[in-house]
This record gives sequence, structure tokens and C-alpha cells, in this order.
Amino acid sequence: MKSTFGRNFATAATILLLALAILGASFQIQVKDYLEETTIARLQTDAGVIADLAASYSVEGPMENRSFLLNLDVISQISNADAVICDAEGYVILCSHARSGCDHEGLQLNGEYLHKVLQEGGDVVTGVVRGLYEDQRYVVSKPIYAREQAVGIVIVSVSTKLTDQVLTSISNIFLTAAAFVVLVSVLAAVAFARKESKPLRDMAAAATAFGHGDLEARVKIEEDYSEEVEELALAFNNMASSLQKSEYKRQEFVANVSHELKTPMTTISGYVDGILDGTIPENRRAHYLQIVSDETKRLSRLVRSMLDISQLQTEQGIPEEKKMHFDLEETVGSVLITFEKKINDKGINVDVSMPEHPVYTMANRDYITQVVYNLIDNAAKFCPSGGHLGITIREGGNKAYVSISNDGETIPPEELPLVFDRFHKTDKSRSQNRDGWGLGLYIVKTIVCAHGENISVTSKDQKTTFTFTMPLVN
Repeated sequence: MKSTFGRNFATAATILLLALAILGASFQIQVKDYLEETTIARLQTDAGVIADLAASYSVEGPMENRSFLLNLDVISQISNADAVICDAEGYVILCSHARSGCDHEGLQLNGEYLHKVLQEGGDVVTGVVRGLYEDQRYVVSKPIYAREQAVGIVIVSVSTKLTDQVLTSISNIFLTAAAFVVLVSVLAAVAFARKESKPLRDMAAAATAFGHGDLEARVKIEEDYSEEVEELALAFNNMASSLQKSEYKRQEFVANVSHELKTPMTTISGYVDGILDGTIPENRRAHYLQIVSDETKRLSRLVRSMLDISQLQTEQGIPEEKKMHFDLEETVGSVLITFEKKINDKGINVDVSMPEHPVYTMANRDYITQVVYNLIDNAAKFCPSGGHLGITIREGGNKAYVSISNDGETIPPEELPLVFDRFHKTDKSRSQNRDGWGLGLYIVKTIVCAHGENISVTSKDQKTTFTFTMPLVN
């Protein structure tokens, strides 16, 4: 499997090479066109000068004289071009590179070509001049006029090898520069990739360590990280912290469940073994069997509570089809009646404050009944004999606020954020009370949050108040 760097580098290299190829080809074409244009323009100028010079000499005498040949040779050397003079019949009479005589003398040009030059006033071609030159050339022809009559033509040419040599030199320079650019780009890309991939490798190493049980593994964020990499590293660290907390909570949960189950299971096992082996006398067996029954019921309540919590957490919210329209006042009143005996036994004074009209909400009635039951049970349990238990329902905006308070020992401020945790017991007397598991308030918060609402607790001046919200649909 290719790495991200490999794929990105291959793509970048392909684009770079393609760009260099297009740039080189475009540059070659432009340079070639420029060289051809300048060469032909120079040849046209030279042809015009030679044609004028030949016309002057033809007026004074034959063009084959030595003076004209010398001038033709000088012009040819200066312009680095070859010149050939033909008469009006197309026969070669002079060559610029042969002062003592031209091997081409007597050679006659193609009649069509001669006619074309004379008719059109000149011609420009690129190719092989058969009979004169065997190599590719840029050829410019001009007619020679004397006394308003065409007395011949001048053919000025230069080999295309010169242009090809210039293009080859330019190509070599371009290829050298391109190779240098590619080499520098590769080195820079490798260095950049190593630098950019380092945080990814660090994250991979941290993830591997985290997966092997090192819950403290984190990615160290450097100052030179890019914004995207820094965000990724922060997201990874946040995820690791969240998973670490979840793992610690899981471990704590398992430890708490194990601790809570150990005592009743030991009690049940001990009493049953005592009955079976005859250690417990027959007249005391009913008493201990009642204890075993009570412990079994407590374990059953624990399992039921755990199942309720698991179901709520699995659903991640209360489905709309499980909600109904009901009166909060009626629900709270019904739950309060079930505590009449317990309240009377402790001589608790109950203060109720509710609106005179019904307070309707849309929620799961069974769950909200359980919330109210757990809160009132919690308040009655910790309210001292002769104390006050308060129940208040008030409306505010689109919310109904249900508050349940009780007199009693103030919960320390550092303990308040923990009262809704599983198996958490703030008061030593709660730990001694074998009716509770420390799950009641955790279930309350789970239910309220599953409805998308909030619950809070305050405790000061020997008074503790729990308040939760529900949607108001009056």
C-alpha cells in the first residue's frame, strides 16, 4: 500500500514533469519561430541588397566581372549566407563562395520556380535546393531589375543547421535546468514530507500505545505544526482523554458492583450454608431466611436498576412514541401519597407549593414517576425526625421546574458535583443504610437527561434541594 506521501509525491511529480514538458515544448516552438523569422528577415534584406548591387553592375556591364564577385563574397561572409546569381533564363552565372568560378555555372533553375519569383517579386521557402545544395535551407529569392527589365534573380540561403544548433543548445540548457529543478523539488518534497508526516507518525505511535493499554499516551503539539495537523492532534488528545475517563469509569463501575455484590452474596451464602449444615438452629431459621429473602430482593432491585440504566443509555433519548401528555402535579401528588407512612413515622412536615391549575408536560410518565419517587425517597431518608420536606412546582418560560428539598446535614461543596455518580454516597449514614445502592440519583439524572432536560442540586444552611426541568405544554 502506498503511503500518503508516495501518492501525493507521484501526483506532484507528474504535474511538475508535465508542466516542464509543456513549458519546454512551448519555449522550443517560440524560439524556433523567432529564429526562422529573424533568419528569413535577414536573408530578405541581404537578397534585396545583392539584387540592387547586381542591377547596378548589370547597367555598367556583365555581372560576371571580378569587382561584383568580390562585393558578393564580402556580403556573403558578413551575412554568413550563400548567394547565387542567375540570369533571366534561370542559368547560374555566379556563386558567392567561388571567386574563381562556380561549379554550378550553367545549371538552369526550374522554369516554374523562376517564373514564380519573377511574377511575385520574390519567394521564401524552406527545403533542399536540388543541384545547388544537399542540406535543408532557408531560401529567399529576389528578381534583379535593370532598366525596368528582369535581368536575373538572386538566391540567398543559409543552412537550417545553424538554427538546429541553437535549438539544441537551448534544449540542453533547459534540460539541465529542469533536472536541477526536479532534483531540488524532490529533496524539498522529501524534507517537507518528513516534517509534515512526523506529527502523523507521533499520532500513530500514541494510538498504538493507547491501544496497548497506555491510557496516558498523548500527542505532543509543537509550535511549527500546521493548523490542520494541530486540530487533528487536539482532536486525538481530546478523544484519548474521553476514552481514558470512560475506561476509568468502567473500571470504577466494575469495582463498585463487585464490592456491592460481595456483601449480600456472602451473607446469603453464609446463612444458607448455616441452615444446610445445621449450624443455625431450627427455631432461628425463619429469621435468617427472612434476611436471605431481603438480601435477594435487594440484589433484584440492583439488577433491575442496572437494566433500566442500560436501556436508557442504549436508546440515547426517549422516543416520541413513548411520551405522553400528563399533569405533573397529579404525578407528584400520587407519588407523595405512597410515602405517607414513612413521613408520618418520622414526623416530617411536608410543605407543598404548586400552581392552582394543572401543569402539563410531554414526557414518559413512568420514568418521571420514578424520578419523583427516587427524589422524595432520598429526601425522606435523610430528613431528620420533625424536619421539613418541601415540594415545589413552578412555571418559567416554556419549562416546568420541579424542586424537592429536605432539611438535614449540608452536603460539602466538593461533593455536590459527585452526587449523581454511580454508587456515590456522600453521607456515612447512607453507607450504613443497606436499603440503598447509590444508584437512585444516577438513575434520576439519566432519565432527566434522556428527556433532553437538566437537573441540579444545591445544599446550604442545613437544606438540600434537587431541581429538574420538564417541557411545559400548557
